[in-house]
Parts: sequence; structure tokens; C-alpha cells
Amino acid sequence: MKGPGIFLAQFAGDEAPFNTLPAIGRWVADMGYKGVQIPTWDRRLFDLKLAAESDAYCDEVKGMLADLGLEVSELSTHSQGQLVAVHPAYDEMFDGGVPSAVRGNPAARQAWAVDQVLMGAKASRRMGLPASVTFSGSLAWPYFYPYPQRPAGLVEEAFDELARRWRPILDAYEEAGVDLCYEVHPSEDLFDGATVEMFWDRVDHHPRACLLYDPSHFMLQQLDYLEYIDLYHERIRMFHVKDAEFRPTGRQGVYSGYQPWKERAGRFRSLGDGQVDFRAIFSKLAQYGYEGWAVLEWECALKAPEDGAREGAPFIRDHIINVTGKSFDDFVATGVDAAANRRMLGLDR
Repeated sequence: MKGPGIFLAQFAGDEAPFNTLPAIGRWVADMGYKGVQIPTWDRRLFDLKLAAESDAYCDEVKGMLADLGLEVSELSTHSQGQLVAVHPAYDEMFDGGVPSAVRGNPAARQAWAVDQVLMGAKASRRMGLPASVTFSGSLAWPYFYPYPQRPAGLVEEAFDELARRWRPILDAYEEAGVDLCYEVHPSEDLFDGATVEMFWDRVDHHPRACLLYDPSHFMLQQLDYLEYIDLYHERIRMFHVKDAEFRPTGRQGVYSGYQPWKERAGRFRSLGDGQVDFRAIFSKLAQYGYEGWAVLEWECALKAPEDGAREGAPFIRDHIINVTGKSFDDFVATGVDAAANRRMLGLDR
């Protein structure tokens, strides 16, 4: 496992050192981070179109970060990927983050989003990265609660359409030699293992349809986030190290009563301040040979982001397991002797 890495999206801003990649890179390097996951929609930090077209630009970015002791862990198209499939209920809310030319035009916005995610494949290839991360978008999410009773075929049609939209994108990632990792996340149609399996079935278990693992979203759903690794470790290519807590009361539980983040029964916390069992998670990932990055995603309802970032690097570093190359009882090994094995089993007398 590589790390510590940090996702820059929640830290980017208009003030130094958060407004350029060299400046924010130095800031995170000084805290001990070794990798940065870059939000490709933020032109203050990265030019996705140029990266998709220019080896020189990609080499410049990699070289600048290398001078700071950093690597690019992955490129993110979260904000663009979620616009590949948008239920009309969310049209107006999502229009705020797209170019003015496609606002108020869902078809144009979707085409723009698809083009952005496709550029993510080309840019990742030019950057020499094996995987990229995105969101699936959602058509069925407004109907996630099974009352009023859903019409027969509603969810199936939503996932059929989701697969139709993503299949050509996945094929493009296959051509680029890049895994596309979906962050499994409430408000996206891929929000747990069952929904992921529904999607995989419809894209014929496409080899590039992989996963980003973030236990915080599973803590808030009360899903067994350790068994999830047992079930899906072969497709987990990325890891967001993000903490959360779930403290139900007599007033609210999983759905948290429309309350703001500070007042919710389930809320995100800075690393070490929540309830996620990271020792068990890092052990599980080590057990299955996870070789990707461990990347901090900071989204805390209480702590300042600068403090969360500063505390996150040593937290991740101290949890990464240097996997042993030998067995603890090798000192009593008896060697390899096929004839002796047969004698011990009573097969040759």
C-alpha cells in the first residue's frame, strides 16, 4: 500500500496556498503527504483538456510534484461523472457547477459530462496512472425508499439506462488501459454492494468497472464495511481514508431528520475522531494484497480542514502495514520432501 495521499478537492480555494497546484502541493508535502488525488474540474489546480492532449503538460505536472516529493495518486472526475445521469429533480442544483453554455439543457450537460470523463481516461493514460475515480450519477435515487410502492420495472429501467450510458465510457477506459473506479456513495445509484452488483450485471462485469472504497459512507448506512472488503476486494483499486460516526437517538437515525451535518446522527469526522475501525480495514486490505494509495478525504462537521489535514498524514502512515514476506514460524520449517509427506500420511508403507 502507498501513502499517505490526500484528495485536494476539499482544500482548494481562491487564497494561497490553496489556489495553485505548486502551492498546495508544497503545503501537503510539508505535512508529510506523498501523493495527491487531483480534482480535474478545478482549473485552479489542473487543466483536464490540456492533460488529455499534451504529454508535455503531463510531464510538467509530474515533474513539478516530484520536485516536492509528491506523486499524482489518481485523477478524479467525481463532479463530472455524477452528471452522466441526473434525475430531473436535481437539474437546477447541478446546473450551478457546469459551464454556462450547457445550463438549463440537460442533454447538453450530459454530453459535456461524458466528454469530461472521457478526457479523464486520456489524461490518466498520459500521466501514467492505472486508475481514475468518478461518481456513477443517479436516475433512481429519488425512489430509494420503497414507499409509495414503486411500479414494476422502474428500478430495472433506471439501471438499464445507467449501463447504456456508462458502457461506452468503460470501453474507452479499456482502450486507454485505465480502471474506472466508482466511489460508492449515497445520492449516486451505486451506493452499496447490491446496487454495484446490479450495475455490473448490466455492463457484463466490465473489467474496468472497479471500486473506490470509502468506509465512512458505509458507517452512515450501517453496512458491514469489513465484509464489503471480503466480497469486493478484487475490484477495489482505490481507498479514501475518511472517518465517520453514527450515534442514533430517540429523534433520528440513519436518515437524520433533514438536519444539517453538525446535528445529524450520522456525520463525517476527521481521522481518529469517528468510529471507523481503521486498524481492521488496513489489515483486511493488507490481507488481500491491496497495492493502491491510501488517500485522506477530509469532510468533518467540526474540525478545521487545516487541522484535519495535518493530523491525517501521520494517522495514515502509522496504519499502513508493511506486509511481511515470511511466516512467523519459518524457524521451525521442515523443508520440502514429497516422499516424507507421503510417509507421514501413511501412503507409502
